[in-house]
Amino acid sequence: MIVPAKPGTISSKGLDKPLHMLPVGAKSGWSVQFDQLPKIVLRLELSNGVVGWGELYRDHDWRRVEDIIGVLLGRELTDLTLQQLPFTFCREYDGFECAIWDAYAKAHNMRVVDLLGGPVRDQVKVGAWSSHREADDVAKLVTGFLDQGFGCIKFKSDLEDDVISWCRTIDEKAPGMQVIIDPNQRWENAFEVRKRLDELKEIGNVLCLEDPIPRWQLSEYAALRQYSAVPIVRHISMPYVLQGQRIEDAIQCIQLSAVDGFNFNGGLANFQKLDHIADAAGLSCWHGSEIDLGILEAMYVHSSAAAASCTWPGDIFGSMIREHDLLSKPLNIQPPFVSLPAGTGLGVEPDLAAIEHYLIGKKEYK
Repeated sequence: MIVPAKPGTISSKGLDKPLHMLPVGAKSGWSVQFDQLPKIVLRLELSNGVVGWGELYRDHDWRRVEDIIGVLLGRELTDLTLQQLPFTFCREYDGFECAIWDAYAKAHNMRVVDLLGGPVRDQVKVGAWSSHREADDVAKLVTGFLDQGFGCIKFKSDLEDDVISWCRTIDEKAPGMQVIIDPNQRWENAFEVRKRLDELKEIGNVLCLEDPIPRWQLSEYAALRQYSAVPIVRHISMPYVLQGQRIEDAIQCIQLSAVDGFNFNGGLANFQKLDHIADAAGLSCWHGSEIDLGILEAMYVHSSAAAASCTWPGDIFGSMIREHDLLSKPLNIQPPFVSLPAGTGLGVEPDLAAIEHYLIGKKEYK
């Protein structure tokens, strides 16, 4: 299915900067806008009638999807090890993990968060979001989010964006609102970062700078930490297996004193591993996303609620951007928090009529 974004929620009118970082078929990264790519909503039914729901990241590979289904069909749920499911890790892994954990928790009259050891908090911090913006759009944008109760906004950025102007406007029009700037490695080199850091530090409202330069330049990340008081963050995203991102990246960042915290994105078991690493090092994180729909976002809330290090505002804002979250009852977002869903499993139910509306194809396997 394809669920488009609401008009005006991605970027300023006239700006056309696709945000999907990965290649799509033979097209290069940064060539397709995220809401143009299909997603799979997965319905997994046990022999006793219990249903688990999952959602895959955008732009799945049907061959891998069908291979995973072939591994799972006919298997006993109790024979599965939730921490390591019986198929190779890939971009499609987390969507199936979501459905399996949802079904497992429901079958045992538990919440998914209970399978993670139970919640350390019942409300998770969330922030607002925007892609690239013209400078004169920022005031209206941020005052609207401030009125809703958001205390932080995340912006995508490249070298063409006037981030200094953005932050000055926010300081004037939305005092107290913090800013996360995410260049997705597109500020190219440490020189370009330093040119911006001095003024950003002076303004004083930047919560952190995420992935400013190519992620392999860890010595430069460490030097930037020493150069400025603006916190430097690395995004470690398990779905980006094509880029070679791995859990041990977090360990390397800590060993080299390269970061002040993390944006972690991944499934239930892997996010918990990453949280434990950050917590042991005394660092904070938040849960990242791919501007997803409601099932994955519910999974993110459960993961975040069980994670001691997850204290920064998370990227749970899909319902703010997309036309529909595909849930019959949306997540309870009262900015700046989203509440842990009640009920067994993920605690959410899909809106079947909405799914039918956005459906572009359907397959069933028995």
